[in-house]
Amino acid sequence: MTEEAGTLYAKLLGETAAISWQELQPFFARGALLRVTGDCDLVEAALAVAQDDRAKVAQWMANGQLGRLEVEQAKDWQARDPDLWAVVIAPWVLVQERGSQPALH
Repeated sequence: MTEEAGTLYAKLLGETAAISWQELQPFFARGALLRVTGDCDLVEAALAVAQDDRAKVAQWMANGQLGRLEVEQAKDWQARDPDLWAVVIAPWVLVQERGSQPALH
C-alpha cells in the first residue's frame, strides 16, 4: 500500500461508524447502498471504491463480497435490526453487518 493509500485508509477508518438500518433506509431507497460481507474488510472495500480500483471491486462483486443491497437483505435487516457499520464514499454508502462471525473493520 502506498503512503497516499495508507493515509486515505486511515482517514476512512476514522470515518467508519455504527449506524442503524433506519438511518440507512433512504440510501437504500436511492440505490446508493453497497453491502460488504463480513469476510471482506469494509475500509479496504471503501478504499478500492474511492480509488476507482476496478479490478478489486470487480473481483469482490464477482465473489459476492460487495454489491448493491438486495431487497431480501433489506427486509431481513428491517426485521432483525442488526449491528451495522458504514462508511460514505459519495455517492455510495458501504455497509457491513457486525455479527457472530468475525468481521474486518
